[in-house]
Amino acid sequence: MSRLPVVFFGHGSPMIALETNDTTRTWRAMGEAFGKPKAILCVSAHWLTQGVAVTAMAAPRTIHDFGASFPKALFDVQYPAPGSPELAARVVELLAPQPVALDQQTWGLDHGTWSVLSKAYPDADVPVVQLSMDAGKPPAWHFDLAQRLAPLRDEGVLIVGTGNIVHNLPAMNWGERHCAPYEWSQRFNDYIKQAIADDAPQRAVDFASQGQDASRSVPTPDHYWPLLYVLGARLPGDAPTFAPDHIEHGSLSMTSVTLAPATA
Repeated sequence: MSRLPVVFFGHGSPMIALETNDTTRTWRAMGEAFGKPKAILCVSAHWLTQGVAVTAMAAPRTIHDFGASFPKALFDVQYPAPGSPELAARVVELLAPQPVALDQQTWGLDHGTWSVLSKAYPDADVPVVQLSMDAGKPPAWHFDLAQRLAPLRDEGVLIVGTGNIVHNLPAMNWGERHCAPYEWSQRFNDYIKQAIADDAPQRAVDFASQGQDASRSVPTPDHYWPLLYVLGARLPGDAPTFAPDHIEHGSLSMTSVTLAPATA
């Protein structure tokens, strides 16, 4: 089996699950290009815990983790992908000696996972496991932990992170989706993309060095950390692709990153 890529999806509002647009069509094309993996391990911005946990149930529920102001049609969305207790056990093995709790009933698939996978793998026929992020740890810890997951790429597992390079909701121009990005938003997005292109992950880990651009673009780290899991699982020879690659509402980066073995 050939080595699978590792992918960071820049995801926006959960409403994207009800939309068909250039972003969702690109996500679908990405899923087709990757092929059907044995399973998917997803790190979503929306599962923060004390300690680390991994979903270990055979049939994870679809979690509608957003406010009641969203339309009923969104709450009606189900993504009935099976789970994989076997993959969960393998994750526990790889991350040792870091303790990892096997979650058999608390979590499931949150919208950071299913809003993307419902487009990339609409048949929901690939087993999906979510890995939580320890909210009390610094960026370098998340990056270092992720490096232990890289062997999964040679075992038929697609490693996915979902979040945003830039995620500042209070600054968003809610009235115009495709307005020009704020200068600080564009600068930070470009800086991180260049760090990835240069295969310089430490620059992405040390993102706070970018001062106000960083503090505005990453006011809270939850949506940024999944990128560090993707970068941590990068292997020598991986080349980056950035698509989709744009910023919506001025301060919400939809940039996705695929790291795959370079072809001759």
